[in-house]
Amino acid sequence: MVKLMKFVVLTAVLCCFLPTMATATFWGDWGRVDNCPQGERAIGFLLKTEPDQRDSDDTALNAIAFICSGGSKILSTEGLWGNWGSEIRCPSGSWLTSCQLRVEPKQGDGDDTAANNLNCKCSNGETLRGDGASWGDWNAWSSPCENGIMAIQTRVEGNQGKRDDTALNDVSFTCFPKRKIQEALE
Repeated sequence: MVKLMKFVVLTAVLCCFLPTMATATFWGDWGRVDNCPQGERAIGFLLKTEPDQRDSDDTALNAIAFICSGGSKILSTEGLWGNWGSEIRCPSGSWLTSCQLRVEPKQGDGDDTAANNLNCKCSNGETLRGDGASWGDWNAWSSPCENGIMAIQTRVEGNQGKRDDTALNDVSFTCFPKRKIQEALE
């Protein structure tokens, strides 16, 4: 009985610090977690996307960078292909709370792209639409971070040589804990 109670308490404590994910596919490796500077949270994003390569290998989404409230940018792992799109920001005074990935499922013998685009919701209710590619379908929204997102981690598949490349496959976010908001306000 005592061991079970310890587990329940530990689970209750950890639930506030576990990352929230916008799950896509499983290719590649998880990169480092990159955090906004202390006391800041993400207020916008930009995407690195490779345009349609027609009959060649497409990778679509290669990286996601978050814009922190102080103006700095954070990103985890970055794919090799594509160009950075426009900065997309929440209205003044609001921050990112949840995101969703547009993902193309495994294509069998066809050209896999995995993650293609990203949308995010702001704390004021506005939805920011990414400027990535249009293949695949939108996944469910990540669990909401009511106090904002403070860190990002991405899963990226490296160069596969002559085989099919997918680049960015998945993303995970860390929510801004409630106690940090109180500390930032003090």
